[in-house]
Amino acid sequence: VALMTGKYNFRNWLAFGILDPEAKTFGHWFSDAGYKTCMSGKWQLRSYNPPDYMPEWRNRGMRAEDSGFNEYFLWHTEHTEDKSSRYPDPRIQSNGTYVKDTKGKYGPDLYVDYINDFMERNSEEPFFVYYPMALTHGPFNPTPDSDDWLNGNRFESNPDKYFGDMVEYMDKLIGLIDVKLGELGIRENTILIFYGDNGTPREVTSKMRDGRVIIGGKGLNNRRGTHVPLIVNWPGSQAGGRVVSDLVDTTDFIPTLLEAASIPLPQNEIFDGRSFLPQVKGEKGNPRDWVFIHHDPLPGHNKIGRSLSRWIQDKQYQLFDETGHHHFFDYTTDPELLHPIDLRNANDETKAAHAKLKRAMATMQND
Repeated sequence: VALMTGKYNFRNWLAFGILDPEAKTFGHWFSDAGYKTCMSGKWQLRSYNPPDYMPEWRNRGMRAEDSGFNEYFLWHTEHTEDKSSRYPDPRIQSNGTYVKDTKGKYGPDLYVDYINDFMERNSEEPFFVYYPMALTHGPFNPTPDSDDWLNGNRFESNPDKYFGDMVEYMDKLIGLIDVKLGELGIRENTILIFYGDNGTPREVTSKMRDGRVIIGGKGLNNRRGTHVPLIVNWPGSQAGGRVVSDLVDTTDFIPTLLEAASIPLPQNEIFDGRSFLPQVKGEKGNPRDWVFIHHDPLPGHNKIGRSLSRWIQDKQYQLFDETGHHHFFDYTTDPELLHPIDLRNANDETKAAHAKLKRAMATMQND
């Protein structure tokens, strides 16, 4: 929701798996500016709860056809019980009609085929493509490149066996998009942005080349759950091959994308982000001092026992605002957030950082 609207969730959050049908997304902004727009992948923002759980929240979200995109090719556009598989034999809706003949096919192949076809049809005009991937979300099924795709159980979920295959297949599909842009002769002036939405699933343990073993932290509020990849590739910017340590917030993408497209940021809308386009071009830009996260899993099916979590962090400290308490951590020395800082014993620098984040946190609410 924050990615598509450029607003923090306290401004427009309704429920888990629900996008406010009155919201404006980057699909609207780009379409209104004359861009051809396409969304392909998963939707999952219309109706999340099954019939027997808080049915009053069913059908409350935005329909895919109202999201501002000229075209869409999506999994899970309607009720959860109707979504079927996102991987083998997927159930996909394309521009209001369910796609036929998906038996024996692999969803991610179809999502990327649609994107590449869209780009070919619109290569002479400016376009914007949003690809909310299914990969590498569970269930952890085999891919067409897995050894047992042909003769095994394509619906078997086994993270130890298939997660690596899924990552490799995701990389392969991104490569197909990149190759297509080159074939169309538009790669030089096309920006590709790869961004993770959350940490690796907790069922997955990753063994790194340097010997580290990292347990997935999806849904957690520590680094394993929130520190995700961001890769921006724009050959025409002549500023590639760099690693930038600036903080980036989910709300920053709309200001960045609109600036890159020379689309004025609408003055009658509240946007919480700031553009990082200067950094993409190799300039200093206006880096953030902090980022803010507002995560509310409720009301939502299978979210019992979870609660609202709000925090703000800079490059060293993380301040939580939960149930009236302000837990404060140094996540560079305490990455699992196990030892709250006792400000009574903290040095002046730590106290000043706490005060700064606390002041910022106080602004993170509707006026």
